[in-house]
Amino acid sequence: MKKKIMLVDDNPDFVYMVKRSLERLSDEYEVVGANGGKECFDLLKKGNMPDIILLDIMMPETDGWTLFSKLKEKPEWREIPIVFLTAKTDEYSKGFGRIAAQDYIEKPFEITDLKERIDKVLSR
Repeated sequence: MKKKIMLVDDNPDFVYMVKRSLERLSDEYEVVGANGGKECFDLLKKGNMPDIILLDIMMPETDGWTLFSKLKEKPEWREIPIVFLTAKTDEYSKGFGRIAAQDYIEKPFEITDLKERIDKVLSR
């Protein structure tokens, strides 16, 4: 059974590149892209439940911090592991992200490193 990964980012080219790369790297992954917070909520409300969410922080309509908080408010979404995948590298963001989420990965990254960290989170 494939592991469903939801990648939430406002850059559709980035989503496409990561989706294609992860799915080529492992036939155990199904990557679903969400272009921002609204689309993420829409997919979840329709029952599109991922095994893990990769979440950008800097998005225009609903930033990653707000989306993270809203996901944790809903009992049906609270247990989905979240990994921040972002270019936001200030010490506060990194510190909070590492405490609140399962992992915090800075852009740019190597796709093989991302796969290893996803596998680590999913094996918990």
